[in-house]
Amino acid sequence: PFKGQLDDLRIYNRALSEDEIGQLAIHYPVRNILSGVTGKRTKDEATRVRDYFLTYAAPERLRTLHAELKVLMKQREELEKAIPTAMVMAEMEKPRETFVLARGDYRNKTERVGAGVPAVLPPLAEGVAPNRLVLAKWLVDPAHPLTARVAVNRYWEMYFGHGIVKTAEDFGTRGETPTHPELLDWLATEFVRTKWDVRAMQRLIVTSAAYRQSSKLAPGLHEKDPENRLLARGPRFRLPAEMVRDNALAASGLLNDRVGGPSVFPYQPEGLWEELAFGDGFSAQSYTPSTGRDLHRRSMYTFWKRTSPPPALTTFDAPDREKCTVRRALTNTPLQALVLLNDPTYIEAARALAERTLREGGENSAARLAYAFRLATARQPSVEEARVLNNLLRQQTANYRRDKKAVSELLHIGESPIDPKLAAAELAAWTTVASAILNLDETITKE
Repeated sequence: PFKGQLDDLRIYNRALSEDEIGQLAIHYPVRNILSGVTGKRTKDEATRVRDYFLTYAAPERLRTLHAELKVLMKQREELEKAIPTAMVMAEMEKPRETFVLARGDYRNKTERVGAGVPAVLPPLAEGVAPNRLVLAKWLVDPAHPLTARVAVNRYWEMYFGHGIVKTAEDFGTRGETPTHPELLDWLATEFVRTKWDVRAMQRLIVTSAAYRQSSKLAPGLHEKDPENRLLARGPRFRLPAEMVRDNALAASGLLNDRVGGPSVFPYQPEGLWEELAFGDGFSAQSYTPSTGRDLHRRSMYTFWKRTSPPPALTTFDAPDREKCTVRRALTNTPLQALVLLNDPTYIEAARALAERTLREGGENSAARLAYAFRLATARQPSVEEARVLNNLLRQQTANYRRDKKAVSELLHIGESPIDPKLAAAELAAWTTVASAILNLDETITKE
């Protein structure tokens, strides 16, 4: 029931429009504005009187035009809201004085300092104010000794697992020296010569003889060069966390390769966010998975909450993003195999890979096994590998034909629809085989 005092009671014989209700709800309605002195109205008051006139008192032609204008203005407002905000820092007309603070005490100023760069590096351009634009031009100056070298070293690390300078985060005196200094210098000069073309640099690296070598170890080579710093063989290392997931989705045909757009929420165990929730007054307190194709977008679009990062990615050594990480650790743990076998994303990917294999792989089990294996590893299985997979297929087919409940439980993991044309027990058996293939070391390893 209503509790309070009435200030004004009005009864109408028709339903009021939203604008009319808004006029009644405000503390200072139009009639009060009109009763005042015309020349002393504020800009807001004049705007409200004008809108009221054009909405209710103007000739019909003007009212129609005004209504159309309001619709267009609302559309423009919605369009402007959709444009991402670009954060820009403007330079001050007069730079603020900066001092060295003794023991960090802002009240104890000592030596006055100005903008500049370390003396060991080339100086900034002369005759111009040392602002951000000057610093940016200084960084990409062809004569700069670090920028191009640091950049190409990072690209090299992406493809070989380690940089020419292993300490990619430290090119100083505490970092390691380059194993191939002439190669690093040449790549840096090529990067500058091609006008910092990142794609051209990566194409140069992946088409090199060093990269195209086999990663197979020759006798005695591991003892002489266990980390392959001398590049006597091709690179071999486990894929980064995001690529492990994307690789499984791509092999299964589920991967949504749309570029851009908002963050998405893949599968993750229930209740993780709620355990760390602060209350309803804070954002991101309850996790609701995405639906449809958003579930299978690339991992780079995954929404990231620093207090509760995606467990399927952190298990594969994705950084927690509490601080900048230049080099990721690469580990090999039992938890990673458990994620590949039990996480809904990978079970759903295994089912989709099984469906794809049954539809496209051929008419017999041997052809289908070879097809699924090739999708995941980019090669044909050996005779022994094919025999092991075929035995697994026969065992699982027999098991699922006896256990209809297990078939239903397995096939209904994940949101993607099940192909009704495929026999359920057969699909479940192939799903288990596909899961085993996706769990192979070779599937998640770059070699």
